[in-house]
Amino acid sequence: MKPNEIDLHKELKKYFGFNQFKGLQEQVVNSIIYGNNTFVIMPTGGGKSLCYQLPALVLEGTAIVVSPLIALMKNQVDAIRGISSESGIAHVLNSSLTKTEINKVKSDITSGITKLLYVAPESLTKEEYIQFLRGVKLSFVAIDEAHCISEWGHDFRPEYRNLKFIIKQLGDIPIIGLTATATPKVQEDILKNLDMPNANTFKASFNRPNLFYEVRPKTKNIESDIIRFIKQNKGKSGVIYCLSRKKVEEIAQLLQVNGISAVPYHAGLDAKTRAKHQDMFLMEDVDVVVATIAFGMGIDKPDVRFVIHHDIPKSLESYYQETGRAGRDGGEGHCLAYYSYKDIEKLEKFMAGKPLAEQEIGYALLQEVVAYAETSMSRRKYLLHYFGEEFDLENGEGADMDDNVRNPKKKIEAKEQVQLLLTVINETKEQFKAKEIILVLTGKINAVVKAHKLDNQAFFGKGSAFDDRYWMALIRQVLVSGYIKKDIETYGVIKLTDKGKDFIKKPESFMMSEDHEYSETEDENIVATAKSSGTTDEALMSMLKDLRKKVAKKLGVPPFVVFQDPSLEDMALKYPISVEELGNIHGVGEGKAKKYGKDFVELIARYVEDNDIIRPDDLVVKSTGANSGLKLYIIQNVDRKLALDDIAKAKGLDMDGLLKEMEQIVYSGTKLNINYWIDDILDEDQQEEIHDYFMESESDNIKDALKEFDGDYDTEELRLMRIKFISEVAN
Repeated sequence: MKPNEIDLHKELKKYFGFNQFKGLQEQVVNSIIYGNNTFVIMPTGGGKSLCYQLPALVLEGTAIVVSPLIALMKNQVDAIRGISSESGIAHVLNSSLTKTEINKVKSDITSGITKLLYVAPESLTKEEYIQFLRGVKLSFVAIDEAHCISEWGHDFRPEYRNLKFIIKQLGDIPIIGLTATATPKVQEDILKNLDMPNANTFKASFNRPNLFYEVRPKTKNIESDIIRFIKQNKGKSGVIYCLSRKKVEEIAQLLQVNGISAVPYHAGLDAKTRAKHQDMFLMEDVDVVVATIAFGMGIDKPDVRFVIHHDIPKSLESYYQETGRAGRDGGEGHCLAYYSYKDIEKLEKFMAGKPLAEQEIGYALLQEVVAYAETSMSRRKYLLHYFGEEFDLENGEGADMDDNVRNPKKKIEAKEQVQLLLTVINETKEQFKAKEIILVLTGKINAVVKAHKLDNQAFFGKGSAFDDRYWMALIRQVLVSGYIKKDIETYGVIKLTDKGKDFIKKPESFMMSEDHEYSETEDENIVATAKSSGTTDEALMSMLKDLRKKVAKKLGVPPFVVFQDPSLEDMALKYPISVEELGNIHGVGEGKAKKYGKDFVELIARYVEDNDIIRPDDLVVKSTGANSGLKLYIIQNVDRKLALDDIAKAKGLDMDGLLKEMEQIVYSGTKLNINYWIDDILDEDQQEEIHDYFMESESDNIKDALKEFDGDYDTEELRLMRIKFISEVAN
């Protein structure tokens, strides 16, 4: 059939059962049918595959589809076979086929039955396949996941680089490149590498108005926060992404222990288990999948309601693709990411072994992720700008769907600073990256600044009244506002736009909002506290302190022996009303809960009833005991009177790390007899002196004890004695 004789709507209905095309599909299909090179950028869920499947079905000959994922090929082949009576209509050609199967594929192609042939890029390099394909009628070549060609893409595959040479050997046939995410830089790279600069380009909007974007600081109690979030979204489907397999297993286990139906998914599981877990999620036998990015390649569940990033991803493309699994049906989708700069540093360390060019690219992509997390402007506007799309904050769809827009930070006038910034970019001939521009503004020197003698210029240090963070935030906001742009050829180099040049001559008001500062709050107390983002009930706290005093007095011990402050704070936050629940309170083990707990939970139960308090059940996060293996090892080897430095060494700990573990053991209510070790360092009188100090002291703080003994004992001796004291007196 000739292109102008094809009734596309009729064919669409016949093969796919749809009455109309979605978005840009019809224009793309037309471009392909008329034999044009075509480039399609369409977000996940936009109906990308139909763009090449329909033309392949109606045109003469076989279309070759290059795809990097075997699982995805298999899914698509099954789907196409499902709409035709002829099972040979679609085939896969890859390394897993037997000789007989390969012959069957070849004969179906030769006899004109096969319309779509899915191949991995590696298979296309085989000489025998190329020879065969040159002798048959081909309609076009479609390259799916085309961003794999670009080393600037988030999923670079070197074997994709050879595609244009292979396609040339097959004859003069149209090429279709398709991708679900691509920045302007990657788009240019794809067109260049496929040698089709004049391709018809179709770009759908990347805006997903139904998704809500939120970033939270990643603190010690991230696990409690995640559990609370999931329990507030009870019965809804969600995905949690982690960077390592180990973390996936840990989080999945933690969720199960806390009564949430969850399964792990990563490449380390065997294929059977992976398939089983994916099916359980699709069939709604479980609510949550905890996964590495190996998950979701080709998972089509329309009603995923939340996507949580436990670890921030390596690029904004990855982030966009992974969050894109939420709300495919147009319903709600909450995208929550936890951010700490420590994670970024970890990812930078991973890159250290790679070739220099790859490190530079990886580093640049990571900085974009940092910018997204730390920015206080609309996250949607920032994200879409990254993909080369402008978003109108006044009238754009989904404009209020992010945490920054709903909780705006205060804005300050920055007209003069913008003018200074743009002037410096202009005067330094638009040849530097943000880092160097900021050094010049703040008056600091590095090798690049020195080499270009920028420290001798009149503008050097002109912006030193503001710090690096301020200038970084301003650069991000000025970039999104269109006054500057990042050069595509030399990525990261900042150039002025016409709008920016006008601003220098005629500055106008520019209101900037300050960036977020994300820091991890560390607690000084030996037993790091696990405060949740809720607040302690002060009235209950003072009642608990009074009770602790009473109990301590009756037993003739200092109050901290009964429960430490962090444990009381946790009780005043979580309201445990049974001894069993008390065992989940921070720093309280089963033994301690049984020994001292009864009075405390009775008091809390009365308080809860009298004040009509709604207890946050979900706050009592049960731990998986993942750490209990180490604790058990310490207890057993202390029992065997093993030297403490040997115990530490065996577990890769230093002495400080071992003491922390031992402190947690005794503060949770378990006895540790370390007399065999202490007797070697301190004589009887010294031990008695320290014991008496703790007995009479209001506090078990080591700093106070150091002050009291004024250099007679060191920190380690005092900590060891405190462990002995708590173990004997409290447990």
